[in-house]
Amino acid sequence: MNEKEWNSLENLMDELIEGQQTLLLKCARRVIPHLTDEDLLQPNDFPELENHSVFRYEEGVLSGLQSMRMALRAWQKNSLS
Repeated sequence: MNEKEWNSLENLMDELIEGQQTLLLKCARRVIPHLTDEDLLQPNDFPELENHSVFRYEEGVLSGLQSMRMALRAWQKNSLS
């Protein structure tokens, strides 16, 4: 994969992750309207979110996207070695 293709892939992953973070915050704010981005770093501090199935699903999607980005970066690093 050349540098231009890699940058396009990185940009796409960043857009997907940012979009999912926005979606997750909107979902959380339907349950607790005053939540901030920082609050989502510790959602277990909010019992209303702890057992909210839609929030947990969206959180899992975000986690999967972040894991994919890390895996792709590791793959790229190893392929350059």
